[in-house]
Amino acid sequence: MEDRKKLLLVGTSPHMLTDDNTRSIMLDVLIAMAPALAAGTYFFGFRVLVMTVFSAAACVAFEFLWQLLMKKRSSIGDLSAVVTGVLLVFVLPASVPYWMVLVGDFFAIVVVKQLFGGLGKNFMNPALAGRVFLSGWATLLNTYPLPSTDPGYVKLPVFGNIPMTNGVPDAVTGATPLVAMKGGALPDQGILELFLGMKGGCVGEVSAALLLLGGIYLLVRKVITIRIPAGFLLTFGLLSLLFPPAGVPAFQWMLTSLLTGGVILGAVFMATDYSTSPVGPGAQWVFAAGCGLLTFVIRRFGAYNEGVAYSILIMNSTVWLLDKYIRPRRFGSGKKVKKEAEAIMAEIKRKNEGGEAL
Repeated sequence: MEDRKKLLLVGTSPHMLTDDNTRSIMLDVLIAMAPALAAGTYFFGFRVLVMTVFSAAACVAFEFLWQLLMKKRSSIGDLSAVVTGVLLVFVLPASVPYWMVLVGDFFAIVVVKQLFGGLGKNFMNPALAGRVFLSGWATLLNTYPLPSTDPGYVKLPVFGNIPMTNGVPDAVTGATPLVAMKGGALPDQGILELFLGMKGGCVGEVSAALLLLGGIYLLVRKVITIRIPAGFLLTFGLLSLLFPPAGVPAFQWMLTSLLTGGVILGAVFMATDYSTSPVGPGAQWVFAAGCGLLTFVIRRFGAYNEGVAYSILIMNSTVWLLDKYIRPRRFGSGKKVKKEAEAIMAEIKRKNEGGEAL
């Protein structure tokens, strides 16, 4: 009887039958991130995998406990908390202590997501907000271990924190390509090395090839559209091509800029977040272009080497404005349609005045 009653219930429009739901979408995102996670584990060791599982479990626990405390229906089954936990690790160095991951998870889930009403109501990306919140521990956050492909690679301990010396993790670390680029020079790595991921950096940003593979999967599954990733990358790439540092080949600088830092990770997995990106196609293009422009400006003129996280968070705060003023044109509201309708009405009026049968 209850099943029959459910068939008679009609929700708000639009009415569309689909097999997609939040859980299936988040599962697709996790599948798309799996290659990049495998690359991070290969380059920085098994500690990355343990950190990822720890972060995902912490996010699920924080969401469950908050909803239990607030007496709300639990939503941990939709996998959105798991995605946040994985993405947070993706934007952190592999050497950060576990307590920092825990602090970032708490800020992302409780402060950014749940205090604003839960999934779909947060106005900024939780994982990126958690990462920016951790900027207070700048030394730990800006210490990057060398990848396993580097001769000076030192295996990180899987469990526990990295030993410290004068506040700096006691492990062999190296400058990321962005450090050299901040000084107006190309990094030591070639384009192919940058594309494959043979460089230092955050866990999930090192392999551009596998991030793009994950992006193609999301496009094929229709989880995301091409507008935001393409608009982000094209804007940032074009500006990098037009304004390279003096004495640096423009095309090589553009490719290097696209393949370093979190540009591809941000364009594919962060800026496309449903809750914090615009709905309309035109607004999405403007949003993406804004992310690319701000990333270029911060990298080129700011004191910070990277600008992806800040650019996306800034544009997240403009989504309501973009959706309000850049709306899709309503069906039948175009000038051509109006002109044809006026002509038809004028013809009907003429025939009525002449007594002609319609």
